[in-house]
Amino acid sequence: MVSIPETYQDESLEDSLKEDVVHGNRTTMNFLMLCGFGNLQDHHLYFFPLFFGIYCITIMVNSLIVIAVSINKRLHTPMYFLLGNLSFLEIWYTSNIAPKMLVDSLRKEKIISVTGCIIQLYIFCALATAECFLLLLMSYDRYLAICNPLHYTKLMSWTYCIKLTICTWLWGFLSAAALNLIVFTSLTLCGPNHIDHFFCDLTSLLKLSCSDTHVAEVAVFVACFVVTLCPFLLTITSYAYIISTVIKIPSSSGKKKAFSTCSSHLIVVSTFYGTLGLTSVVSIGTESAELNKILSLLYIVLTPMFNPIVYSLRNKEVKETLSKLFRNVSASINLWNVTRKYLSLCSKT
Repeated sequence: MVSIPETYQDESLEDSLKEDVVHGNRTTMNFLMLCGFGNLQDHHLYFFPLFFGIYCITIMVNSLIVIAVSINKRLHTPMYFLLGNLSFLEIWYTSNIAPKMLVDSLRKEKIISVTGCIIQLYIFCALATAECFLLLLMSYDRYLAICNPLHYTKLMSWTYCIKLTICTWLWGFLSAAALNLIVFTSLTLCGPNHIDHFFCDLTSLLKLSCSDTHVAEVAVFVACFVVTLCPFLLTITSYAYIISTVIKIPSSSGKKKAFSTCSSHLIVVSTFYGTLGLTSVVSIGTESAELNKILSLLYIVLTPMFNPIVYSLRNKEVKETLSKLFRNVSASINLWNVTRKYLSLCSKT
């Protein structure tokens, strides 16, 4: 039977938790408790403003990239279309976890329903998978542009680019649905109903099972290989060809120009897979749950903020579009202030 923590003093919540019932060897849980950041919870006065600011910056800069790609016709190319999709994905990727994480940092009891946990995990897996393949698609786009420039327009037409992007999103959500279906139909969750993390992590959920987790673990392993390792290896292969082609360019200016077109994406790929790989290695090599949580923040909170900043700082077209956008917004604000003052003077006279 699922134990009810002593910290639960609210009777309605306790009654809800007592609704967990046993059917044969199967336990149905209505609620789960997220342990959050443990001892770091005492520093919530510093934690909340810091990560709330990071979350706001993440939403703002990614939204600006999406707006810039949408309004500037010069950016209506496959490369920038994929960049806009990446920024759009990052908005939802961090919004799936960060808001609840921030609210929970101010709460003593961090409750999430089992249904809400499954939904959060599903969205997380779907968007993470879509990002892996979107980064692969972006590297393929740069490969065609640098290694096969004469046929680039034909090979990466608008129609083909849109089809590939749609397939990337569909593959992310369908593969995540298949993984969740296999995992949650093969597991029997019977508590304790504590997840030692700040979000519904799949590894933590497996620890709640009182049934054989072999099928679920195999499904997770296969999914990680297909949706993470394969795109990573293909991305590395693309950049191997790109670097080989750039080295053969005779002029240094030509090398610099060719490499500048993919340097931003290379930094983003390195950051994404670097933080993901570091978290995976540490989680395997250590039992420190707090360290795993801190490292998880890298790819859940910090990387979505870092990616658009890299593109906006290192890409001339994006910087020019954003500068023009800020000037237009500033001019509109000034015009509104002047109009308001004029109307105020007119009302007084």
